[in-house]
Amino acid sequence: MPDRIDALVFDAYGTLFDVHSVVAACDRRFPGRGRELSQAWRAKQLEYTWLRSLMGRYRDFWGVTGDALGWACRSLGLDCPDAVRRELLDAYLRLDLFPEVRGALAALGGRPLAILSNGSPEMLGAVVRHAGLERTFAAVLSVDAVGTYKPHPSVYELAPAHLAVARERIGFVSSNGWDVAGAATFGLVPFWVNRAGAPAEELGQPEARVVRGLDELSPRLG
Repeated sequence: MPDRIDALVFDAYGTLFDVHSVVAACDRRFPGRGRELSQAWRAKQLEYTWLRSLMGRYRDFWGVTGDALGWACRSLGLDCPDAVRRELLDAYLRLDLFPEVRGALAALGGRPLAILSNGSPEMLGAVVRHAGLERTFAAVLSVDAVGTYKPHPSVYELAPAHLAVARERIGFVSSNGWDVAGAATFGLVPFWVNRAGAPAEELGQPEARVVRGLDELSPRLG
């Protein structure tokens, strides 16, 4: 690990923004089924990003998120007409921040902060504005720029290219173990926000610094 981290790059979904804050919207439409739907939706959303990357058939994250919602509803036997589909998709533009995020980001002043996400530019712009974080980040980077999804190395290359900081001086922060593995393999300095106490991925990646929440990040920067 290097002695100095000159910039920090954050995953968005699941790291800064709680993807399962859509449960309330799902429950309004499908009482008692919200958590089940949210979990199926998220799992298929990620699966479709990986499959589309492997097939070379890129579709932006808004489209993938809609496709995953359709599949999740059908798999659970839930009728999802267009009006309901639009309502649930719009919930992705207003995701809640995890409770510690605002204070943790404020404690990281002095270094450029950025987002590097699978999200489309429009999705990311909406959720960042909803959280009132427009002035927090030096850059909000989307995989749209390279037309493939994490964990492809070309995605992580966006961080040093846009920040003009060497990869070994950039800390990459994610709650997704597979994302941390991808960033570490590329050469970014990995920080894993392991809120769930999950085991590390066995992908042969360099070891990450592990925190239980973003509020533990600042003391770990050295």
